[in-house]
Amino acid sequence: MSEKNIYLVFSKTNTWLSRGITLFSKTKYVHTSLSLDDTFQVMYSFGRVKPNNPFSGGFAIENLFDGVYTKSPTCECLIYKVNVTTKQYNELLKEINYFCSKKECYRYNFLGLFGVLLNRPVVRKHHYFCTQFVSELLIKTKVYESTKVPALIKTTDLFNLENKELIYKGPVTAYQLSGEYPNNTSHTQQIV
Repeated sequence: MSEKNIYLVFSKTNTWLSRGITLFSKTKYVHTSLSLDDTFQVMYSFGRVKPNNPFSGGFAIENLFDGVYTKSPTCECLIYKVNVTTKQYNELLKEINYFCSKKECYRYNFLGLFGVLLNRPVVRKHHYFCTQFVSELLIKTKVYESTKVPALIKTTDLFNLENKELIYKGPVTAYQLSGEYPNNTSHTQQIV
């Protein structure tokens, strides 16, 4: 059985929403993104669609070396490499393709964040928060199992994912400067 890797990026920026979630959740890393390759120049999540507009929440295609990550000099991250089968990888690709094709339909699930705090899932059509989106994809493609519904999953729950390997922990700027990431996008599967 052939295997591939995907990457989960957990981060803490200095945005007002990130600070608020950190305050209430007592969790350091409050944002989750999914990358299909190790360039981290195309990551999928729910968050700011336009980095300069905090109210532009929806399906976001992020770049670890641009946007909101560069606006927060103190931004820290954890990067995990997760081993998946080719079938799981292709199913993830299919799911992400669907979100990309309908990205204008999706909005950020602000109410869902309160649901997590109250332990009551708030599921709304076409609305997700970052961890809800990533965990739903991982559950749907059998990369991750949970007794919780995606609308109640926190970043810390995803730390229990099997087949993961921590490849980086620290400031995003230090990772950028270290040259540890590939500086080309030749194998990036950008689905936009």
